[in-house]
Amino acid sequence: MGVISTEFEFTLPVGYRDGDGTLHRDGVMRLATAGDEILPLKDHRVQANPSYLAIIVLSRVVVKLGTLEMINTRIIEDLFSADFNFLQQLYNRINQADESGAQAFSEEAAESLGKSAAGPHPISFMRK
Repeated sequence: MGVISTEFEFTLPVGYRDGDGTLHRDGVMRLATAGDEILPLKDHRVQANPSYLAIIVLSRVVVKLGTLEMINTRIIEDLFSADFNFLQQLYNRINQADESGAQAFSEEAAESLGKSAAGPHPISFMRK
């Protein structure tokens, strides 16, 4: 039985520039839990605007971005569109299970995720 990777490194296409002018591009995203997808549905921001769900979920699963001490919804909101779309695509790719239900990513696939240039895809919680 293989080891399941639960965290995936990435490099944002543009990067997040903080208040001091530091550019943060390298980060880590972890696999989502059921709570990551369900608990934000109770948030008043999501109830008022369902599109905000992606902001909250990404703020929960992005565990590192450059030298930032904490990732919150404000940081995700302030990302350039290219970076936001990239993170949505990455989220969808790493949280998709193969037909047997096991994660389908090898170390090589995880490494290539940071270099993906595929188009944007919205976060989708509907499994096919």
